[in-house]
Amino acid sequence: MLDPFPFPAPLVLQQAIRPFADYFCLTTLPLHIHEVFFFAFFYQVINAYLSPPLSRALFPRAYAALNRRSRINWDVHVVSLLQSLLVCGTALWVIWCDEERGEMNWRGRIWGYTGAGGFLQAMAAGYFLWDLVVSTVHFGVFGAGLWAHAVAALTVFSLGFRPFVNFYGPIFILYELSSPFLNIHWFLDKLSLTGSNLQLINGIFLTTTFFFCRLFWGAYSSWRVFGDIYRAMVVQGVLYGTAAPGGAVVGGAVVGGAPADYGPKSDIMAFVPPEAERLVPVWLAAAYMGANLVLNALNYYWFSRMIQTIRARFEPPLGTKGVGKGGSKGEEKGAGRGERGEQPMMARGVYADGRKTVEVEKREVRTRRRG
Repeated sequence: MLDPFPFPAPLVLQQAIRPFADYFCLTTLPLHIHEVFFFAFFYQVINAYLSPPLSRALFPRAYAALNRRSRINWDVHVVSLLQSLLVCGTALWVIWCDEERGEMNWRGRIWGYTGAGGFLQAMAAGYFLWDLVVSTVHFGVFGAGLWAHAVAALTVFSLGFRPFVNFYGPIFILYELSSPFLNIHWFLDKLSLTGSNLQLINGIFLTTTFFFCRLFWGAYSSWRVFGDIYRAMVVQGVLYGTAAPGGAVVGGAVVGGAPADYGPKSDIMAFVPPEAERLVPVWLAAAYMGANLVLNALNYYWFSRMIQTIRARFEPPLGTKGVGKGGSKGEEKGAGRGERGEQPMMARGVYADGRKTVEVEKREVRTRRRG
């Protein structure tokens, strides 16, 4: 499938980014650099010019009551919510409609490229470029953790422009189907709807999508990409054809004696690297496989914290609100009128190619002794 963006990258922009792309072997980046910048600019417009007036119009009292730090967080969550819906919708469209992607064998899944897949890669990279800028400008608000995550996520998506395992880009992005519900959970807290039926329903959707998308689907997808990368590393002497400068294939394609032809007009293997560079670098395989192992393990931890956080919003027996260590049901030890207790809160979610984060922060809440 061709790149759906309405116009190609301007030649001057391609030439400007090519030295950087050549140095880091990001072969397809010049074709999508305009999309990366477009989406970074698009998210900034939403953050700075659309979210504030729209939020004032829809939630005048709640938004006006926020301090500067909370307003920054609010506007970032607006972008995060919109981006998660946009990128997940695009990922589903690519999976369902990109016929060339559906025809890929293991070689195509490792080194293959389609315009639609590159477009999705650029969408995600543009978001994390914007995220990096925002995390840098407001470092005091978001801290080193989210700044480091933005750097790591932008790096991972940039490596996809080699291209490398682009087939799995839409799959990894679908991990984030739970992120809209995570953002809604945050907004409901700010709108004083903590513990409401609406938050309960949203919490059910949040935990369900998180479990199936990140724990079940995530583990299965990681197993598949591990298998393809391992197979690519085991198979030696791979040759898709005569490689021209820049990695374009100009001849026939034979791999280990077996045909690897995707059709005379197919561009799936148009960016296969030269034979000497086609073997999967150990550092690249280790980075992807190691990151997936760590993040899949973290998902189980995040899921347990998410359950604890949601239960803390609701009354027993389903919830744990008002139940403290050494206290009785409905009454937290030492919590009188006007006293403050702390509860963990799931905060901002961000998106990536298998890289996922859920910010857990402390939120002070007022508790009142029940009479």
